[in-house]
Amino acid sequence: MRIAETVTFGGSGLDRHATLRRDATGLDQALRAGTVLPIWRGKPLFNQDRLAWVAANHPVLALAGPPVFLGLDEGTPRFAADLSDWSPEAGADAPEAGFFDQTVRHHPALPGGEGFTELRGVMTRLDAREAELVVTGKALLHWHRTHGFCSACGARSVLAQGGWQRLCPACGAQHFPRTDPVVIMLVTQGNSVLLGRSPGWPEGMFSLLAGFAEPGETIEAAVRREVMEETGVTCGAVSYLASQPWPFPASLMIAARTEALTREIRLDPEELDSALWVTREELVQSFAGRHPTIRPGRKGAIANFILRNWLADRLD
Repeated sequence: MRIAETVTFGGSGLDRHATLRRDATGLDQALRAGTVLPIWRGKPLFNQDRLAWVAANHPVLALAGPPVFLGLDEGTPRFAADLSDWSPEAGADAPEAGFFDQTVRHHPALPGGEGFTELRGVMTRLDAREAELVVTGKALLHWHRTHGFCSACGARSVLAQGGWQRLCPACGAQHFPRTDPVVIMLVTQGNSVLLGRSPGWPEGMFSLLAGFAEPGETIEAAVRREVMEETGVTCGAVSYLASQPWPFPASLMIAARTEALTREIRLDPEELDSALWVTREELVQSFAGRHPTIRPGRKGAIANFILRNWLADRLD
């Protein structure tokens, strides 16, 4: 797919400067010369629709964990730091219930318009470089927050190589950031595409089927298995379309297309609330907001990207 990397979080050619990760002195110098993106409990700091970077000695980072190195942004060293240990005043900016938390959390050390914001709500308004930086920082910090102990011996591990490794001081084991591969499928038959909806999604929202690839499994096998398990539909040949880093919390979405060999849907209710075949004409209505029952998936997600380009015949 020639336009694959135009997907949200599709990459910007960031210089990740991996050699600097092994240079402790160089990292210290880069941190003093660069800027840091604070992230609070998964919410990056924004000023309206732009990432809000601060100096390494900014008071907002007083309770932050060790910064992780993201790379060089046109020569400027960029870092991210986890501010999750900061606790706002009780009752302030209480989170909202729903598909995602739309509240913006403000920090007293930031008197301007900055606030910690749910990335899903602003991701489509970021430029490619900001998108790559924030998706990298968010995923890295989540990994450190959830993998603080050695999986070999159970001892507490420590951050190393600018955040791209954790070391166990007890047994010497090295641990590296993980990314979970997820296949997401454009399943078509003639003029129709197979869509499904997961429990807990907003009313009427449908999207492409998706699922985690399993150990020992190819992408092609994962596509066929997931479609069969969720809907009972048998699929044929599988071809790759595009990929998207998805930091909710740390997945790599691998988009593929396949032709359905059968049409009958036998739903697995533990996986999906509903699944149905949707014609191109119905999908056009859905994207235009005119379909009576079907709402499209979120803008910025690779499913939305693939479906729009399928309608426009741009999957080559």
